[in-house]
Amino acid sequence: MKKYIKRFKFIILIFFIIEVILYAGFSVFYYLDLFGAKAILESYVDVIFYGVAGTAIINLLLTWITLLIVSRSRRETDLTAASLLGDDIQEAYNFGVIGLVIVDEHNTVLWTSELFRDRKVDILDHNIIEWLPALAELQDASSDSVVTVEFSDRNYDVKFLSDAGLYIFKDTTEYQSLSTFAKNEAVVLGFIMIDNFSNINENADDASDVISKVRNAIFEYTQDYNVLIRRYKTDTYFMVCNYDSLRKMMDDKFSILDKIHEIGEKEPICPTLSIGIAHDFPGVNKLNEMASNALEICMSRGGDQVVVSKYGEDLQYFGGKSKAVETRNKVKVRVISDSAMSLIKSSGTIIIMGHTATDMDAIGSCLGMKAICEYCNKPSWVVYDPHKTESKTRGAMTSAFSREELAKITLSPSDAIEKAKSKSNTLLIVCDVHNPDMVLCPQLLDEVDKIMIIDHHRRTDNFIENNIFCQIDPAASSASEMVTEYIFYSSANPRIIIPTSYATIMLSGIFLDSNYFKSKSTSSNTFEASMVLKEYGADNFKADDYLKDEYEEYALITKITSSLTSPYYGIVYCKADETDIIERATIAKVANQCMQMKGVNAAFVIGRISEKEVNVSCRSDGTISVQLLAEKMNGGGHQHSAAATFKNLTIDEVESRLLDVLKEYLNDARAVPVERK
Repeated sequence: MKKYIKRFKFIILIFFIIEVILYAGFSVFYYLDLFGAKAILESYVDVIFYGVAGTAIINLLLTWITLLIVSRSRRETDLTAASLLGDDIQEAYNFGVIGLVIVDEHNTVLWTSELFRDRKVDILDHNIIEWLPALAELQDASSDSVVTVEFSDRNYDVKFLSDAGLYIFKDTTEYQSLSTFAKNEAVVLGFIMIDNFSNINENADDASDVISKVRNAIFEYTQDYNVLIRRYKTDTYFMVCNYDSLRKMMDDKFSILDKIHEIGEKEPICPTLSIGIAHDFPGVNKLNEMASNALEICMSRGGDQVVVSKYGEDLQYFGGKSKAVETRNKVKVRVISDSAMSLIKSSGTIIIMGHTATDMDAIGSCLGMKAICEYCNKPSWVVYDPHKTESKTRGAMTSAFSREELAKITLSPSDAIEKAKSKSNTLLIVCDVHNPDMVLCPQLLDEVDKIMIIDHHRRTDNFIENNIFCQIDPAASSASEMVTEYIFYSSANPRIIIPTSYATIMLSGIFLDSNYFKSKSTSSNTFEASMVLKEYGADNFKADDYLKDEYEEYALITKITSSLTSPYYGIVYCKADETDIIERATIAKVANQCMQMKGVNAAFVIGRISEKEVNVSCRSDGTISVQLLAEKMNGGGHQHSAAATFKNLTIDEVESRLLDVLKEYLNDARAVPVERK
């Protein structure tokens, strides 16, 4: 078809050029009166008139002939699907709502089946890729590839048979409508828990009024979103809804959390909610299990947030912008401590391990747990690798223990693996970390029979799942604080003894993670734990000395701080040189130093910690949840203290990632201020 059109376009163009040349020639001869042309032409005015009229008639005839030839050519090639496929097969295609399109080597449409004519879709002689650019994906794809497109308010799955130049269009509009309906009506289960229900009842002036307001807010919110709830426990509700309601609540970012904050603005204890939701699985029993796990994760991250669990995908977090609620009490700590001791006593061999880049809190909490193991008369060792330990921690260990003492209380990662393989009924205690990728010796996780986790960081998606004891308390300032409470409040009689050297390192760990009691996570329990360690002989002068900077480190901190930049009001960040290899603790110190400046709400420090890794240390005064920002960079931590690590990126590339995260999520990370009486 296009060949005919091109041919006749060429003929018409030739005629047009000839006419233009003749008219131009006559005009030149006439106006310049060359060879007496003016008089000659004037004498033949009638002839010229008839010539022009004849030319116009020839043009019309030529156009008519062109259209006639094109029309006849189209009729000759315009075959019906029935003539190609047969009436029966065509009927089958009509029943299946299938359309066919044949194209040439240039993707020009040569023929379409009746489906397109019936739906008034005229694409003959058009380039099908220009009409539907999504079909370009099928050009180099396999014959099994399918692309979904939409035109004329209908949905189609398209397949391309390149050898035949044939596109097959399958109308899936009704299927898509049913699929969308089924997805929107899929069952969603969840739990809504009032985090600090018991604390409000014990401490609020009018507890019943506060709880009543919270319950009314929950009922109104769930009613607005067509959610059915039933009381499951005194402080917990069971919820059922469809996915359409869940999607609307997710778009709303679960504003119920902020409404509960408003209720507690003038109360001594602000009520908060933890919500765990599960969806996208056909079995309600599995959904119930997923929702329970989501609620548990919610609580382990400090509460005041929503965790949405979609089967087979990463968890989604909403809220979590307020400080973790402190729910510990002496009775609860005693029960936890006794449970941990019971597990230790029932084990044969105990191996204790912290995280890679071991700091004072990690090694201090490990030594505290070793003191408990020694009380229980169980053989125990702390996994220690000087090459994966921060310099200050290495200095503290060599200063506090002789070489012989270190050999008795510690094991190298390789020796720990051999010990676990050779001994049965081995218990692994993991301190100050719950991410399997960040432990000092990840292989050890697969070699032991039982795992105990003690950590104070908010729980992340990547978690050591095969544990039999897990205590994650984001309200604690440090893991050393938690272990100190286990020792002091346990039912052990006589009481557990902490060696002075252990106690001093544990106190140094509290100093480090609480930033000398200036951190937002510092509580009365932090001071009490420090007093307990002093009773055990902890030397606060040595504990402080362990954390002091060398001159070179101090100079480096000053150098990094000099690059301070403020992309947003109250937000600052600085970065180290690309060539400098810096310890995580040093980067964290720079972040802490930035937070000493007035008007700074959050600080981020970027530095290279190895040839292939760049770390971002994040700090906040509590008004911004740096944990949420760090999680967007595949990191984690606390609301006021977090970090993220990038592999195989430059300092500038990490800086760009940080700025992108701040631009997109900073407003979401801003905590709602809560006034107190």
